[in-house]
Amino acid sequence: MKLHQDEASGSNQITACGEHYVAVNQVRFSESLIVMPEKLVQDWDVAEFDSLAVHHFEALLELSPELVILGTGVKQRFPHPKLMRSLIDAGIGVEVMNLAAACRTYNILMDEGRKVAAALIIDRPSP
Repeated sequence: MKLHQDEASGSNQITACGEHYVAVNQVRFSESLIVMPEKLVQDWDVAEFDSLAVHHFEALLELSPELVILGTGVKQRFPHPKLMRSLIDAGIGVEVMNLAAACRTYNILMDEGRKVAAALIIDRPSP
């Protein structure tokens, strides 16, 4: 899916997404990552949804977003609340969606000037 990019904003925008990739400012990524308007975290070490752990959410907390959009790959899957406890206790909202919906929602909230973090789990192709 291609998404529209506003060249004037200077912020990280998701310009495309597919089953096994996301493009940020037209640069394609095939590994899980965190996208924020002014920051891109490429070393978010989530290999797959089932490998999510508390420290992955604590890494998000350190970025101080006001809202986290968790893109869980092709399917929408909900992590156990105990994994997200640090964000919940800090009053940071967490919305869980499939990857395509997370990409669209991130762009909308980023365009509104929100300090949003899109934590995107990129499904790896099956061998």
